[in-house]
Amino acid sequence: MIEHLLQPLVSRRFNSDLHYRDGHLRVVNALPTRRVIGLHIPQMKQLAKEISRKGCEVVFEDGSRKRCLSGKEIIRCFEAVSSDTLCHEECVVWGYLINSGRYSLDERLSMLESYIPILDNWAVCDSYCSHAKWMAGVDKRMLWSFLKQWYGSNKEFEVRFAIVVSMCYFLTDEWLDVVFKRVASIDFECIVSNYKSVKKKPETPQQGTVQGISPYYVRMGVAWLLATALAKYPDATRRFVSSSAIPYDVVKLYKRKARESFRTRYVDAL
Repeated sequence: MIEHLLQPLVSRRFNSDLHYRDGHLRVVNALPTRRVIGLHIPQMKQLAKEISRKGCEVVFEDGSRKRCLSGKEIIRCFEAVSSDTLCHEECVVWGYLINSGRYSLDERLSMLESYIPILDNWAVCDSYCSHAKWMAGVDKRMLWSFLKQWYGSNKEFEVRFAIVVSMCYFLTDEWLDVVFKRVASIDFECIVSNYKSVKKKPETPQQGTVQGISPYYVRMGVAWLLATALAKYPDATRRFVSSSAIPYDVVKLYKRKARESFRTRYVDAL
């Protein structure tokens, strides 16, 4: 697809410094099946901005090429290929293209129907959500209606997508109780993860493991949402956590996130 545009942006250090490379791979923690070529967020964001405006040539797996004249055309090409053929950075840029263009809410939500199912690690999921600033100004009821289907998914990162979007754009006076109620109804036992839970740190990067109870990234997503809510609505958040049936391990993660944040370091979590 667009790896020919990404490769020249990879730093020499990523390719030559094994310690640096391993550190980057450990942070992203992509599954073993997902290639990571080593770009950082600012580079991918800038490239997405450029090709959204100017278009670019895409290269398919069979070697055929197509000149796309707009970001929308590039997105359609991404939608047409198997996500298994994409590297991590292509998945990230795909999401940024959805965020960069001037699209109606209906168009963006239609694009997300194809994009959300390819999310397979925390980095691609969270980088998309945190940069989807268009969500702040749209019809929240329509957006929430869209999110509900992903809250009901049994796939780890589809659920995390709904959680992180809720954290970024729905922790307001009007929506706080709605978000808490939906989070409280998450059935963690029904969510499937492709990551294996282990006790020790992986010896090498991209082993597809986490040090926590499955589905770890959904549990951590809920903890992050609650810690963010604590900073904005401390009393309401404490009441919710104390009265809900949120699993004990998630509460522990929430308390840890609250301690780690400068905004809630000295705020009682419970």
